[in-house]
Amino acid sequence: MPEWGVALVATCCVLGVVGTILPIVPGTIVIALAIVVWGIVEATPSSWAITAVALVVLGVGQLLKYLIPGRRLAEAGVPTLTMVAGGIGGIVGFFVVPLVGVVVGFIVGVFVVEMLRLRDLRTAWPATWEAMKASGLSTLIELAAAMLATAIWAGGVLTT
Repeated sequence: MPEWGVALVATCCVLGVVGTILPIVPGTIVIALAIVVWGIVEATPSSWAITAVALVVLGVGQLLKYLIPGRRLAEAGVPTLTMVAGGIGGIVGFFVVPLVGVVVGFIVGVFVVEMLRLRDLRTAWPATWEAMKASGLSTLIELAAAMLATAIWAGGVLTT
């Protein structure tokens, strides 16, 4: 692959890493597609191996970003319906408030459902706080997977 192609893949990976923190682009998907394109263009056994390892890391990251926070929320007594409401709120927030709308919508969605469910501000807030911590943990897990996959790719580029 020409140097400009490697630079383009690197740029996509950096954009993807940023996308895991700021939901501007779907970070994991951008990284995965960029590395797959690199693997296809290179078409060597080592590039295929690097691509496969990076994709496995991204896939495991996606799985863990839902499993670990979900388990913590269940242990804290936050119902699944509350998390679904938070997700819907995040989607709405994405379109209403640029950049931070996903987070704001998620928090508002969780809080409103917990207020309706528990009918008390003091008991709704702890569940909302747990949901916020779970959301942060989910983001950190996805960020770690994105950075690791990018590092695997970069290491492969430098060594092949």
